[in-house]
This record gives sequence, structure tokens and C-alpha cells, in this order.
Amino acid sequence: MQEQLISSLSSEDSSLPSTPTSDAPSKRLSWSNLMQKLHSSQSLDSDSDNHSSTDDASDAGSISLADLSESDLFFDPTEEVLCKEVVQLIALNLTDAKDGVLHCSKLLIPETLLEHIGQELVHLSVSEPCGLRGALVDLCVEQDGSCEAVGQISVDPYLVPTFQLTLVLRLDSQGFWPKLQGLFAGRSPSSPVVRRALKLSTGFRVIKRKLYSSEELLIEEC
Repeated sequence: MQEQLISSLSSEDSSLPSTPTSDAPSKRLSWSNLMQKLHSSQSLDSDSDNHSSTDDASDAGSISLADLSESDLFFDPTEEVLCKEVVQLIALNLTDAKDGVLHCSKLLIPETLLEHIGQELVHLSVSEPCGLRGALVDLCVEQDGSCEAVGQISVDPYLVPTFQLTLVLRLDSQGFWPKLQGLFAGRSPSSPVVRRALKLSTGFRVIKRKLYSSEELLIEEC
């Protein structure tokens, strides 16, 4: 009986189609390749999660566009060079005015004042179509209750101005300076009148008017 069962099983096995021995290794290779692909895909997913977490961590310390000011977003290095030249022209106009409009023997201009003026020039011209090149700068000094016009600067004389800036400077009337003015006073050889020495304050007022628009004036206290 056992011999009959063995012979029947052997006959059934012989009836089944034979599988080439070469396919077995290929099936094992394809399965291993599949496992490798699954493993690689999992590693990619984990890497992407790690990158996203690191990106989130890096974004936490990064600077967003909302944190940047308008002057930072549209900053042009050439504007900085032009601004320094305009500030130098302002200082020269003020120095030349001491013998004329200001009627003083000496005019002291704080370096902080010039720095603040330069910052305002860049700030107020950043939104203009031609930048600082389109500015027309008027200089005024408040003295004895009146506002004296000192000079006018056209940043680019070959360009039609697009906006006008009026800088209203003040005299330093605080601290010890008014008491020390007499130390800088001098007498003109042709006149016995004592001429005062003046010092400008670091605070000033700037008035912006767009020449191509009917918008209201922009007045800033600096």
C-alpha cells in the first residue's frame, strides 16, 4: 500500500510542469531587489522627515520677509554711495551759509546729525521711481523764530525731480552750549559787532512732497 502511494505521488509530481533551475535564483534576486527598493523608499522617507525637521528648526532662526523693512528689501548699494555724496553737499552748503544767511563766525555740525539725515534720505527715496536721484533737497535753519533758507540741492541736475525734501534744521539751545558760545565769538576787523558761533541740533524736521502726485505732505520729526 505504501508503495502504491509513493508511486502515485511520484506520478503526480511528474505530471506537474517542471521549473527550470535557473528561475529560482532569478526569483530570489527579484525578491531581494524588491526588498531593497522598499528599504530604500523607507530610508528616503525618513531622510525627508529629518530634512523637514531640520528645515523647521532652521526656519525657526531664519529671517522672514515680514521681518525685513522696505529699505532692506529694495536696498541698492549705489544709493548708499549717492547718499554719502548728497550728505557731503549738505554739509558744504551749511558751512558756506555761515557767513551769509546764518551770520555766524563758526558753525558746528554734529556727525550724528549728518548720519540721521543720510538715513532719512534713503528711507524717503526707496519708494520713488528714480530713487534718490529724483530728489530735490531744500535746506532750512530755524533761527530767532524764523526759518532761513540755506540752499537747494538737485541730486541729479539732468533728471526731472520726482519729489522734494525740505530739511528744517534747528540750533542747539540745550545743555551748556548756549553758555559756551562766547568762547567761539570773534570780532570782524571791519565791524565791532561780535559774531556768534552756532551749533546745530541733532534733531530736525523733514517734509516730503511728491511732485508727480497730489498726495498730502509727509512730515517726520527726527
